[in-house]
Amino acid sequence: MLRPYHTPSMIECGIDEAGRGCLAGPVYAAAVVLPADFRSDELNDSKQLSDAARRRLRVLIEQSATAWAVGTASAEEIDRLNILRATILAMHRAVDGLGLRPEHLLVDGNRFLAHPAGIPHTTIVKGDATYLSIAAASILAKTYRDDYMLAIDRDYPAYHWQQNKGYPTREHRDAILRHGLTPHHRRSFHLPGQVVQLSLFD
Repeated sequence: MLRPYHTPSMIECGIDEAGRGCLAGPVYAAAVVLPADFRSDELNDSKQLSDAARRRLRVLIEQSATAWAVGTASAEEIDRLNILRATILAMHRAVDGLGLRPEHLLVDGNRFLAHPAGIPHTTIVKGDATYLSIAAASILAKTYRDDYMLAIDRDYPAYHWQQNKGYPTREHRDAILRHGLTPHHRRSFHLPGQVVQLSLFD
């Protein structure tokens, strides 16, 4: 079972992102404050769960959490700021949407910029496989981003976002080379092992 908290007796908020490594779509982040007595044997890093399990756990998280919120940063913001800063912006926006002020932020990964409100934070490598609140945030970020990609897939079926969710699969990269970029693509990405004509980025 994952750990219930990092620092006892504090309003602690878990934060995680989804979509950082994608070629298209926003980056999503979620912030979750769980009650001190929350327990779940099934809750885990979203990458270790099936889509059906993530959907089921999303309902449990939203019903059980003391507070939760999702924030995003657009493809345009990613291109302007870079993916790391845009991811942190999405995380800050998620914290701002909570409706309460946490006393401590638990952030998945090893890079973060202090929240403007000065809330203390701790970065945790593989935090989504260590703490319940970060795992819960990973599930919300992942499922809400998946919902977004499924919605825009209807307008751009050639890119197969229903399957790849914007990640750089061979199918997705080949579609970019054949059809060019959509308004949802990030212009700042690089396709490993392929030469992309500059005209695609104009």
